[in-house]
Amino acid sequence: MSNQIDQYLRQLIANDGSDLHLIAGQPPRTRVYGEIRPIENDILEPDFARDMFLEIMDDKARHEFDKRDATDFAYNIEGLARFRVNVMRHLGGMGAVLRAIPATARSLNELNMPPAVMRLSKEPQGLILVTGKTGSGKSTTLAAMIDAINDNLHGHILTIEDPIEFVHARKNCLISQREVGQHTGSFGDALHSALREDPDVILVGEMRDLETISIAVTAAEMGILVMGTLHTNGAAQTVDRIVNVFPADKQSHVRTMLSTSLRGVISQQLVPRKDGKGLVAALEILINNSATANLIRQGKLDQLETAMQSGRRTGMCTMDSTLKGLMDKATISGQSAYEAANDKSKFELVKDQT
Repeated sequence: MSNQIDQYLRQLIANDGSDLHLIAGQPPRTRVYGEIRPIENDILEPDFARDMFLEIMDDKARHEFDKRDATDFAYNIEGLARFRVNVMRHLGGMGAVLRAIPATARSLNELNMPPAVMRLSKEPQGLILVTGKTGSGKSTTLAAMIDAINDNLHGHILTIEDPIEFVHARKNCLISQREVGQHTGSFGDALHSALREDPDVILVGEMRDLETISIAVTAAEMGILVMGTLHTNGAAQTVDRIVNVFPADKQSHVRTMLSTSLRGVISQQLVPRKDGKGLVAALEILINNSATANLIRQGKLDQLETAMQSGRRTGMCTMDSTLKGLMDKATISGQSAYEAANDKSKFELVKDQT
């Protein structure tokens, strides 16, 4: 028998929503196409909300919640979807946000990804980064790339996530999926171990700290294909973040390592479609060719955007050029393009166009 959360989640999926927000003292809400909307007017009483959350938490999640007043875990409804769950304590009691993860990864073709992303998924080794703010579709893009590798490579794919989101079926590859807190103590611990587990591909769910980033870069140097995410806005900012997480006396060496091991950076955000029927991914793509490698090695990261503008033939593009292309095709409105743009002055004349 399903509980109340299951019923809310079924409404979420039926309405093509991405997130369910359940906050004690507030009515339940869902995020649909970027906007949060109430699904009923009745507020969630604190005791009812607490009982509802405890019902879907296992012993580990309850222990962590008692210790930290917050916990993250995955929740599955068979035949519907998996959900990434965060339960926290707040002023009015307990609250939770549940993000929908499709039961199966969509393909790169289904996501309408450009050829440059497909080529990156065929790289035999090196570092590939997918970046953007929370809710920008990073996990979906990475899952599609892993699925493409799973179709075309005979090897070992190891994922390290917190929590596990997409569950990948074995196709041509051996798949090992480890969850931080459940199967390993930390991303760093799992990466240390991964180097002795004969992987061809390592997916790092989030590159959060110096230890994780350092081991990931080293693994890429060793001939493993390492794929990871960062919460950065833009390809140049991503490279800068990687370099600056290291002490000043190590940064020159790290730039040299990145200049040879980095394969590409995909920075993305989701923008509302002009017809109101969902969201479209807007991508900025940096490919590490000889020109960008020289800029990275010399620390001229402020020139990477110029390199992307002149590298269209290799599949590179800036966020603003992608937004302009989507606007010219009437996929998004001028207002949406203006709001998502890095250089808003380029979109001043069209910002009031709906």
